[in-house]
Amino acid sequence: MKHYLQLATLVTILLTFGCGQQKKKDFLYKVFKSDFDEVGVECGYVNSSGDTVIALGKYYYCYTDTLKDFAIVLKKDGKCVAIDKNDRELFRVYWFENGPDYLSDGLFRIIKNAKIGYANKMGEVVIKPQFHCAFPFKDGRAKVSFRCKTVLSGEHRKWESLQWFYIDKTGKKIEK
Repeated sequence: MKHYLQLATLVTILLTFGCGQQKKKDFLYKVFKSDFDEVGVECGYVNSSGDTVIALGKYYYCYTDTLKDFAIVLKKDGKCVAIDKNDRELFRVYWFENGPDYLSDGLFRIIKNAKIGYANKMGEVVIKPQFHCAFPFKDGRAKVSFRCKTVLSGEHRKWESLQWFYIDKTGKKIEK
């Protein structure tokens, strides 16, 4: 029993101090000017010392709480973008319903020049924007089209195309 407690203590110490304590200093943390975190409240990012890195109020809303690799923010002009720790814009994020596209099967949709592509959870573009319509990935594939149109269906919009096909996570065309 004594050896078990010593091993548990050693594992706890290693996890606490050896697994990323230094790395956490690289994170930026969301701050906002209000008692509530809501859209329209000034937000920004600080480092672990509390120093401002991305100015409070620069963005209309900060969707990402902890900026490690990238953060998704809503600019005051209404565009949803990904930024890095140096506040450089990486790409526009596809807007789905009431917010930025969600991570699905490890990827989310991005936009450039009205074309849709995909980025991963590290903020790396893995499939360059090239599709006119593109659904989220599911089970390693996504339904896409180079030619489609958006049609109103009640209060919602949907895509229609006669040229749908599937791609894998590298962007290569695959069979259903």
